[in-house]
Amino acid sequence: MTNKSTFDENFTTIECVVDETGVARVTLSRPDVHNAFNEAMIDELTRCFLQLASHDDVRVIVLASLGKVFCAGADLNWMKRASANNADANLQDAQRFARMMQALHACSKPIVARVQGGAFGGGVGLICACDIVVASEQARFAVTEARFGILPAVIGPYLIEAVGVRQARRLALTASLIGAAEAHDVGLVHYVTTSEGLNEQVQTVVSGLMGNGPTALQEIKTLFGDIAGRPIDESVTDLTAVTIARVRATEEAKEGFSAFFDKRPATWSAK
Repeated sequence: MTNKSTFDENFTTIECVVDETGVARVTLSRPDVHNAFNEAMIDELTRCFLQLASHDDVRVIVLASLGKVFCAGADLNWMKRASANNADANLQDAQRFARMMQALHACSKPIVARVQGGAFGGGVGLICACDIVVASEQARFAVTEARFGILPAVIGPYLIEAVGVRQARRLALTASLIGAAEAHDVGLVHYVTTSEGLNEQVQTVVSGLMGNGPTALQEIKTLFGDIAGRPIDESVTDLTAVTIARVRATEEAKEGFSAFFDKRPATWSAK
């Protein structure tokens, strides 16, 4: 089974460990700056998620962080350096951030965000790029870019996908701080629990995912990504029919139905 040595040994801003069941845990590890991301963290998160997506033995990814704050967004020293760059360097810098966001969002494996504290600016973008978000009651959220005279451009598509355009516009225009309950109400967060119950709730979600066919989960992410925002026209209905016909014929589907009728766990969910 994959272990930490399979992945980059040069990570300095994050940790990446995969356990014997195939659950990967990616941890932001810059608690001294509230896990704000800089050039190094952007590069390391991009490489990490691309590697995890390519490993068949990785089934679920948990994105977490050290310390009291989940992610404060962009490191202000990084932003200050970027603002002093020329136009070409500034564009390349922004493109690296965009590639990091895409690496999370397009990852073929389900990603569960464990949010123990504040998520601000780009930190909100990170959780929007995840599939399922579990937050502590203590968590707070704000899309803060406008306070600095900039805008949440790169994270914008992911924020809109998560909460819809009107809520996204409100959060971005006001830069207002919202609590975990309101974040749940607008769709930014899926589960809210106590600080003490956070790990248990994350594990409940992970266990549920691990009971499902691993290839089926990847197929769901691919199909939903392909049809999101498209009108339900003939091209979409054809794609859905072709997809289910193909997947029903796979060995994983055959095992899933056999396990159901035999009243036993499927091979992928065996303890």
